[in-house]
Amino acid sequence: MPGPMDGVKVVELGVWVAGPAAGCILGDWGADVIKIEPPGVGDPSRLFDKMLGADMPFNPIFENDNRNKRSVVIDLAQPKGQALAYALIDDADVFVSNVRAASLARLGLDPDTLRARNPRLIYASISGYGLDGPDADRAAYDVAAFWCRAGIAGSLMLPGQAPPFQRGGMGDHNTGLAAAGAVSAALYERERTGEGQLVSTSLLREGMYTMSFDMSVSLRFGVDVAAGNRETMGNPVMNSYQDSEGKWFWLVGLEGARHWPALTRAVGHPEWLDDPRFKEDADRALNAPELIPMLDEIFASRTRQEWGEIFDAEENLWWAPVQTMQDVLQDPQAHAAGGFVEVPDGEGTTLLPATPVDFGGQPCTQRSMAPAHGADGEAILSELGRSPEEIEALRAEGIVG
Repeated sequence: MPGPMDGVKVVELGVWVAGPAAGCILGDWGADVIKIEPPGVGDPSRLFDKMLGADMPFNPIFENDNRNKRSVVIDLAQPKGQALAYALIDDADVFVSNVRAASLARLGLDPDTLRARNPRLIYASISGYGLDGPDADRAAYDVAAFWCRAGIAGSLMLPGQAPPFQRGGMGDHNTGLAAAGAVSAALYERERTGEGQLVSTSLLREGMYTMSFDMSVSLRFGVDVAAGNRETMGNPVMNSYQDSEGKWFWLVGLEGARHWPALTRAVGHPEWLDDPRFKEDADRALNAPELIPMLDEIFASRTRQEWGEIFDAEENLWWAPVQTMQDVLQDPQAHAAGGFVEVPDGEGTTLLPATPVDFGGQPCTQRSMAPAHGADGEAILSELGRSPEEIEALRAEGIVG
């Protein structure tokens, strides 16, 4: 089925991850996403395979964020290229970009210009630091704006340790999801008013929202929440432990008084319920440096699978395995939850990570793998009314690829 965004035309000028992620989500939901790329390499995320040192004939990071799109190569620095972009966007419902605002303005692709031409246009801006303020046009990857400046890395640092590394695209993908949600709301409002609007999100704002649990405490109490340290965790039922094979698991008993009795039974020490060192929440927090090594010794006596069976037999003892990516790929629940999609790829399909929303009323059908650079240029230009002779002339001038 086509998905709830069927009939919505999106023009994406996206680079690297955040902008393409937003376009991918809208494409997954059924939109017709036209990706404008520059001559030469195109979207620089096409280089990810080389950056990873891969010598395989595919590029998983680019494929992940650019499926269900069509690609056209246009030199936007030339007036005729700008005119082609205007023709595409004048007929579009949505324009989405994570190119810096000043660069878009130089190309004549700023919100005021495009919305004056197409008042129904939803202009979705994705930036590093927002559209206002002294750093509005500051360059940023998500490591800079989301991970570092929004306080995530700093909040995860333990005393005397270096800040932890972020995994690739964490902030980008969350920001792309926020942009897709904003586009959806703006399209809904347009149904009522007939008017489009500018919607915006940023890596910084997404990072701050990700940390809003901590940030609300800092705002209201005037102190920061300390980074978790498993050796001194005040609630031992909300901590990580290692089994006899060196595999990790996490107990997730956030309500100590509710989950502590179940843990004492599971580890064979129901007498701890009356032990003055561990009886109340405050007692366990005070004596955590003594209690946690005792639990470590017990948990090291069985495998994670064995402990899982014991935990699952208790109604109020919740846990999860600490999994690697390879573990997740083999996890039947990850598949049952819709975590992967089969994307048509030649005569077969390729398995890729799914975007995180399903629509029961109008399920979405995957249509295509990420396009080759400029693969759909002739068809897209033909849709704009350009004849084969005109397209060839534009190609000869280097306007299109």
